[in-house]
Amino acid sequence: MKAPDFSLADHSNHFHKLSDFLGKWVVLYFYPKDDTPGCTKEACGFRDLHEEIKKLNGVVIGISADTVESHQKFTKKYNLNFLLLSDPEKKVIKRYQAWEKKKFLGREYEGISRITYLINPQGEIVKKYEKVKPETHAREVLEEIRKLSQ
Repeated sequence: MKAPDFSLADHSNHFHKLSDFLGKWVVLYFYPKDDTPGCTKEACGFRDLHEEIKKLNGVVIGISADTVESHQKFTKKYNLNFLLLSDPEKKVIKRYQAWEKKKFLGREYEGISRITYLINPQGEIVKKYEKVKPETHAREVLEEIRKLSQ
């Protein structure tokens, strides 16, 4: 399935389209909120493995509904070395089915789910990761890119 294109601002307020990355493996991950425990673990995992992903012709793009300013702070605080895109209107988040009903302490609410899409160099979604574990997810995605690149 072809990955839907979009255009969103990064932490420096520059706009990026998914189609800008044709020819590369794209790790497109959706996360609930900047600078929260699980989201920080996941982001730092991708930060730590980003060079290895780049060697396999890959890029990492994180998307949340946080503002550009929030992404700036998060990027600086944790020295993140990949794109964080801001989707405050949740258009891309909803298009990629990352906006879902959730439950916490018996209460139902809507929010962003931790979902990742692996997109091949032709722009096709080759894998969808749901209910990911922030501590090990980056390594899991890296191994999948390695496997599919052979």
